[in-house]
Amino acid sequence: MNTTIWTEKYRPQTFDEISGQQEIVRVVRGFVEAKNLPHLLFTGPAGVGKTTLSVVIAKTLFGTVWKENTLELNASDERGIDIVRNTIKDFARTKSISTVPFKIIYLDEADALTKEAQQALRRTMEKYTSSCRFILSCNYASKIIDPIQSRCAVFKFKPLQKEDVYAIIEGIASQEQIAISEEVKEALFTVSKGDVRRLENIMQAVATHQQTFTVEAIHQMASLAKPEELKQVLQLAQQNMFIQARDLLLKTMLSYGMSGIDVITQLQSIIWDVEASDEQKLVLVRACGEAEFRIVEGSDEFVQLEALLAQFMLHK
Repeated sequence: MNTTIWTEKYRPQTFDEISGQQEIVRVVRGFVEAKNLPHLLFTGPAGVGKTTLSVVIAKTLFGTVWKENTLELNASDERGIDIVRNTIKDFARTKSISTVPFKIIYLDEADALTKEAQQALRRTMEKYTSSCRFILSCNYASKIIDPIQSRCAVFKFKPLQKEDVYAIIEGIASQEQIAISEEVKEALFTVSKGDVRRLENIMQAVATHQQTFTVEAIHQMASLAKPEELKQVLQLAQQNMFIQARDLLLKTMLSYGMSGIDVITQLQSIIWDVEASDEQKLVLVRACGEAEFRIVEGSDEFVQLEALLAQFMLHK
């Protein structure tokens, strides 16, 4: 088994290899081919290709000297105003060493920058436009101040669709010589939720200690229970078997190493498959939201899950 980290090993190297973001790739590719790149703001969930597209842009523009002409920073590590005043300005004021007239500064997790740092960044983006282009990546565009957003072409990434995830799974399985069944593909898609980085990490973790991919192994590595197990918990609660439902829920949590938030997230999606009226399902979803809020605020996880099971019994 190759010891290379799969998230790097299978990172796309060209625009054609990027999956699930075809419309964004088409527009950005036009910018790159014209060598007339505006400042870019990539926003969307994790693991959908924001960093990958940024690297492909740099490699396509600069070729073998792309690292010398690209500054990559993670704003969650260096989030204060000093990073803008020193590191970014020092890089931005120097000229490119290629035929492209500008360099690229890629700022990952830009929504972690403080407001003061963002205010300093907006002026830097404006002042050094002739020698530098910024690519900002974030999960929440609402945390980026409006003056920066107005200076960028904003692209909103989406989670990958099932066919795109399946194509990635099949490509990795072919190169690694792994047998993947349709049932396992469905499980991988469900647990990854369109996050390719999470998908590849789970696949590599399973492949490291066993040759055969099974649904049980996928859920074990993802620290998620099989839907059938949690559905059984709800059915026991509906049958007024509270003690049995509670014990099965505790056993499931311990078996898969799940947190209270993990359990509630899965229960919320399973509720729609339970035999109950639409009004009852809405009440149960609201109960999930209340339990999640209390856990996030610091309440005991299992006490809140017991209370949630009690709600399921009262509104069966």
